Amino acid sequence: MTTYSQVLNLLPGRGYGKELTIKRAGANFENSETIYQPEQLIIVKTYRFEGESDPADMAAIYLIHGENGEKGFILNAYGTYSDEDNQHYNEFIKRVPVDEIDHLEV
Repeated sequence: MTTYSQVLNLLPGRGYGKELTIKRAGANFENSETIYQPEQLIIVKTYRFEGESDPADMAAIYLIHGENGEKGFILNAYGTYSDEDNQHYNEFIKRVPVDEIDHLEV
């Protein structure tokens, strides 16, 4: 079984090393000035992890492409450690289109 930390370690080598941060004005990848709205992004792959013995291990990683070719990821714990305290997160992520690419393997 692959853990989310193992997947996170593989992402930079596959071009997904930048984390996407969601804020009130929109979202941006690390070290980027570009601010995206949900419609300018696409989720290309989702990984879900559920800890068998520790609910704190419940997380999702979304691989994201921006309309200008930037790409990266969002790591979101769910349950107790979710990003639900970020009031903009849920509404933003619900509006990002999903078009998962079958050939993308991590």
